[in-house]
Order: sequence, then structure tokens, then C-alpha cells
Amino acid sequence: MADNTILAKLEGIREKYASISEQITDPEVMSDMKRYIQLNKEYKELGPIVEAADKYRTAIANLQEAKDILANEKDEEMREMARGEIEELEPKIAQLEEDIKLMLIPADPQDSKNAIVEIRGGAGGDEAAIFAGDLLRMYLKFFERKGWKAEINSESEGTSGGYKEVVLKVTGENVYGTLKYESGVHRVQRVPQTETQGRVHTSAASVAVLPEAEEFDIDLKMEDIRKDTFCASGPGGQSVNTTYSAIRLTHIPTGIVVQCQDQKSQLKNFDKALEELRTRIYNLEYQKYLDEISSKRKTMVSTGDRSAKIRTYNYPQGRMTDHRIGYTMYNLPAFMDGDIQECIDKLQFAENAERLAAAAQEEA
Repeated sequence: MADNTILAKLEGIREKYASISEQITDPEVMSDMKRYIQLNKEYKELGPIVEAADKYRTAIANLQEAKDILANEKDEEMREMARGEIEELEPKIAQLEEDIKLMLIPADPQDSKNAIVEIRGGAGGDEAAIFAGDLLRMYLKFFERKGWKAEINSESEGTSGGYKEVVLKVTGENVYGTLKYESGVHRVQRVPQTETQGRVHTSAASVAVLPEAEEFDIDLKMEDIRKDTFCASGPGGQSVNTTYSAIRLTHIPTGIVVQCQDQKSQLKNFDKALEELRTRIYNLEYQKYLDEISSKRKTMVSTGDRSAKIRTYNYPQGRMTDHRIGYTMYNLPAFMDGDIQECIDKLQFAENAERLAAAAQEEA
């Protein structure tokens, strides 16, 4: 049986979709770039719902037709065909209803954004820095599988390898919506390279994933920014180490400092640093939203509280455990080689179940 509440909502969405379709071709709207970008984004987001709505309506109409045949047709062959169609359509409609209910819950508007990813070695000294490097390699392998692009903004190498801190920008489709589950403390249990007695140590690295602020998300005034230039350190040859190409930006009202030394060009470093600064300022406000939802969703505790321990990587047992959903897998080498999608899928599934339950509670 069709859910009349869903049908009514879908009709409203179809009307809104048609209205936006007209607006984005209006010259007046096209001249207002901020509004035009927002409408285009909304149009793209509504498209899959409208498509699902068409399938839902068609399936309901076909089901009604099959039921009419079963009730009125005397030809047994036709009746048998109608029974078969009803058996096929009823579970299909139920699944479409579930899918549409999930689509109708407002998504986090940040999900479609690119991301700034920050990995820091935590407790554990040299071993923590080495593990931070292992996490970076894991993510780079994952990005490669997804067809995403990653650019390092700044890095501080550990004394025995790895990184004390590394900040990178990741661009692609639905980057933040996928990577947001990675924010938090990642704990490793293994025999460190620096350990001579063969004892298992526990150390940690933290990951922070920030949705990249777009140009229109925040009004950043250049008079509020202090710019400093300095010689880049680390690999890169003479041209990197002897020219003042590295950039440090300080946002005076908030005290936020970012730096970029990845590019040989001062201008390119400035642009990348400005993007990161905009993102970090934007996330001061966004964090309030995360704090609000983290109390309601266990899957999002990581982004609501970046000090939360989210995973343990146990090398002697070849085990990875995600503590938020109690998920354990025993193929740690594959996981560290970038095969992390299954874990992310399970986290997304758990969050979707929480969102559906919360929506049902609000409607009750």
C-alpha cells in the first residue's frame, strides 16, 4: 500500500525541483553567483529524489493494475501473471519507501564538500609519528581507489620517520561525507621499530577531517589577516630552501594560524593557505553543529569530539576494531593498504539507521 504522506512530500519536492529548474536559467539569478551556485547545488541534490519518486509512482501504478486484473480478470493465465507481478512489486515498493524516507531526511549540507585532513602523531613519541605516516599512506591508497586528488599543504616529519603532523587537502566527489567518520583518535598496538626487547606498545595518532569552506561560505576580510613569508624546510632542493616561498597566515580576530610550504611558488602557497584558513574559521561555527548531533548519534562521536578513541589497530592479532559500532575485521594488512570502504559503509549504515529512528520519533 502506498504511503500517502510520502507521496505528498514527493509532490512538493517535484514542484520545488521544477521551480529551481526555471530559476537557474533566469539571467537575473545567473548574475548573482552566490545564489546561482546554491540553486545548482540544490537542483543536483533533489535530482535523485525526483528519480526515485518516478520509480515509486510507476511501481504503485503497476501494482494497482495487477490487483485490478486479479480481481476482475477471468483468464487464469492473466491472473497468474498478475500474481507474479504483485509478488515482485510489493517488496520493491517497500524498499523504495525505505530508500525515499532516508533521502527525505535532510543530509548534512557539508557532505558534498572537499576536505582538509590533518593527521598528528599523539602519545607514543617516535612510534606515534611513524603510525601517523602509516595512516597517511593508508588514506592516500584509499583516495587513489576513489579517484580523488590529495595535495599536502604542510608537513612536519618525525625524527625516526613518519610525521609529527601533516595537513592535506582532498578533492573529489562527496569527500567530506565519506571521510568525516575518520575524525578521532586512532590507537595502534604493535612492537615499535625502535623497541629492542620485542614488547608490544600502545601509541596513537589523531585525525581531524574538516569540510572545506567554499568562497561564498565565509566573508574573509584580507585586512584581518597577517601574512608572513619564510624559507621552506624539508625536501625540495635549493629553490625551496633558499627562497621565501613558504607562507604563514594569521587570522587576527580568532588567532588561527595556518601555513603552506608545499609549492615552490609563493602565490600558490598563499592560495592554498588561504583555503585552509577559510576552512578552519568556517569550522568554528560548524563545530557547534557537530557538538549538537554527537550527543544523538554514536557514529558521529568522532567529529563531535575529536579526542574520542574510534579505532584500534592491533598488529600482533592482525585486527582492526572500530569501537563506535563494534566492528572487527582480521585483515589488517589489507585495511592499512587502503581497503577501508567496508568499514565506512558500515558506519554510514549505522548513522542512517540512527537518522531514520530519530525522524520516526519526531513524527510520532
